[in-house]
Amino acid sequence: MKIKILVLQIVFTLVLFAQNKEVMLTTVDSVDLQKYVGTWFEISKIPNSFQDQCIKNTTATYKINEDGDIIVLNQCIDEDGELDDAEGLARVVDKKTNSKLEVSFVSFLGWRPFWGDYWIIGLDKNYQYVCVGTPSKKYGWILSRKKEMQKSDLEKCYDIFKKNGYDVSKFELSTQE
Repeated sequence: MKIKILVLQIVFTLVLFAQNKEVMLTTVDSVDLQKYVGTWFEISKIPNSFQDQCIKNTTATYKINEDGDIIVLNQCIDEDGELDDAEGLARVVDKKTNSKLEVSFVSFLGWRPFWGDYWIIGLDKNYQYVCVGTPSKKYGWILSRKKEMQKSDLEKCYDIFKKNGYDVSKFELSTQE
């Protein structure tokens, strides 16, 4: 009788664990940062509060600085037709693969108290598009070297997000002119 109860407890625990288990993000095996830097056009994203003002032409430009960190310049056109930009800093968290980074856009006298995850979960072999996610799955972006992306490549990106546990219905296409 005790064995049956123990087995039932184990089964019950495993069932609960399986139901609550979140799909972990799988990053790409390797990122060549020299190929990654440059300008990327936002093709699709999960809407977020820090980009609410952006209505079109959103880009992210990356440049490696002397100490190996990455200077980030995000730009877009806002509702008034004005250029809105935010400069930040990214640092590599996983130096073995360069696929896990953190980004900060808040600095107090050079001190950066807030960092956000920036994980590369999909990357074209020729660095023409990238899928960026976060472990929380609250944020996600599809970026491309060109203002337009082939539908087949866009579907590949959405499939990558699905495999990583994202609800791709949350994504919206970005306007690029």
